[in-house]
Amino acid sequence: MPLVRIDVNRGRSPERLRALSQTIHDAILAEYGIPVRDYFHVLTEHPQGQIVAQDAGLGFERTPDVVMIQIFTQAGRSQAAKQSLFAAIAANLAAAGVAGEDVFIGYVENTAGDWSFGFGRSQYVTGELEVPSK
Repeated sequence: MPLVRIDVNRGRSPERLRALSQTIHDAILAEYGIPVRDYFHVLTEHPQGQIVAQDAGLGFERTPDVVMIQIFTQAGRSQAAKQSLFAAIAANLAAAGVAGEDVFIGYVENTAGDWSFGFGRSQYVTGELEVPSK
């Protein structure tokens, strides 16, 4: 159940934005085996100049087509699994026309108690998975 934030500069069509999100979700599905409906993405477009993504001495430049991705998920996956996910996201985005240097991923881990999926409860801690009656 990763929560994925995707930040891009304005200029892509709504269909292109949906495709970026789906492409990233497809990589997570393939690499982590999560359920298809564990699809929680926030996609934000920014005016030109509001995303700064310099090369930090890595020897390459990014274009205005940069895709900044933040993945928030529960801890426990190996570094190899994370690297495999990063590679799958980059490969999927490359197939969708995003250059490798324009894929920037931040990965943030937490615990089951750090999530609430509704009703102000941490369902994984309380075990209260049912919807409360009105």
